[in-house]
Amino acid sequence: MKKFKLLLVASLLAIVSMAFLTSNINAREAERVALNEVQGIPANASVSSEWAKYYPRQYDSWKRTKEGDEMEDLLKKKPQLPVIWAGYRFSIDYNSPRGHYYAVQDNVNSLRTGAPVDDLTGPFPTACWTCKSPDVVRLMEEDGELEYFTGKWARYGSEAVNSVGCLDCHNPKTAELAMGREYLNRGLEVAGLPRFEDATHQEKRSLVCAQCHSEYYFKKTEYTDKAGKDQTAMVVTLPWHEGLTAEGMERYYDSIDFSDWTHKISKTPMLKAQHPGYEIAKTGIHYQKGVSCADCHMPYTQEGSVKYSDHKIGNPLDNMDRSCMTCHRESEDKLREIVHTKFERKEFLMEISMDNLAKAHLETGRAMELGATDEELKEIRTLLRHGQWRWDYAIASHGSFFHAPEETLRLLADASEKAQQARISLVRLLAKYGDAQYMAPDFDTKEKAQTLAGVNLQKEIEAKMKFKETLEKEWHKQAKAKGLLDEANRKDVDLESSYFKKK
Repeated sequence: MKKFKLLLVASLLAIVSMAFLTSNINAREAERVALNEVQGIPANASVSSEWAKYYPRQYDSWKRTKEGDEMEDLLKKKPQLPVIWAGYRFSIDYNSPRGHYYAVQDNVNSLRTGAPVDDLTGPFPTACWTCKSPDVVRLMEEDGELEYFTGKWARYGSEAVNSVGCLDCHNPKTAELAMGREYLNRGLEVAGLPRFEDATHQEKRSLVCAQCHSEYYFKKTEYTDKAGKDQTAMVVTLPWHEGLTAEGMERYYDSIDFSDWTHKISKTPMLKAQHPGYEIAKTGIHYQKGVSCADCHMPYTQEGSVKYSDHKIGNPLDNMDRSCMTCHRESEDKLREIVHTKFERKEFLMEISMDNLAKAHLETGRAMELGATDEELKEIRTLLRHGQWRWDYAIASHGSFFHAPEETLRLLADASEKAQQARISLVRLLAKYGDAQYMAPDFDTKEKAQTLAGVNLQKEIEAKMKFKETLEKEWHKQAKAKGLLDEANRKDVDLESSYFKKK
């Protein structure tokens, strides 16, 4: 009898437990289904907090990109850079990137973007907003792509106010992956690749990143606006006409006689790599094995029955259990050691390349002072142009040493070789003009390098700080009045730059 009672109690407890478990599973399944249903997000919702009502987990993880707030003055860390970029605004200011949360503010703060005094002043075109804000997707829809790419960047100072967010990668009606920048499709087409809408879902998980993490240039495009007035748009264009390799893009740029700027010291027509992360990653083993950008930088996470992509886009080593260990069988410590070795090898070759390139520019400048002709310097300048392009392409996407370590080291070695070839030719040329013993001046500090590059840093800082106290504040007022400013997600964005730290 006692045994029967014990069995009865145990059975009742099991039934009750199963009931609770079934209820919990059903509740979680209902939550999962609800999350996957199409939501009523307003079209072109560039304010990311609007999406939080329907996708709270994704939104909360996106907000954590705020944690990536460390900023390093790379001109101070790598003083060769101002000499290498002399005459280009990167020689004034260049910092390590912060998280997506800060993209708009860092664009505004950078000394590179200058200090506009009104909505018509520059120095850069509106295209400088293109990869900083989901408001760009909205503006292209409202104004038209060519109209958006017309004028100076200050023109949209009160419009591009929300930092990289949901609308950059998702359709607001379906929440599916979407491409809001048509220049990507044009780039894919000239490269002979499927358009975004024809790509596989896994490929789309990289292509949404490729909208911005790719090499580009501003192509002058003539058009007639809605008022019948002739205009010139500076359209972001992907140079994939000869392929997605460094050499392929170089051939394209050479074929159209394009240069980003003329070097102030060597008078070389130069190319500036932007951030060819997508292109260089395609040459690496992870991409070749079918791994997408999102697999590592936005790994899936599980909460109950809900599986979602972590939108705290950053270093995969910060969450290796979800980003690396789902595929690799080594220990986390072993993988970290491998990554560190790749990084140190890149740093070693990068330093050699930068030293040789900077000295070659200075030696070219000396040869010019002594009377060397453009014809005598033609081949030297070609070596400088191509060598510096390879160096810049290899390091401008930051993670290239991991995405494609072999390709990165190959490009850096080639860059150094071309710089050395230029310097050997310069030794002969300097000897011809009576200065065989010339040695390039020191550029072992940011201050020395910027002096050689002709940078008036204090003037740039004073102008920028005046802009921040005047026009920038006006932009915020206007954006707030238009209902565009998501004040909760503007909090603490203006903390630091290379020239100030906000208390």
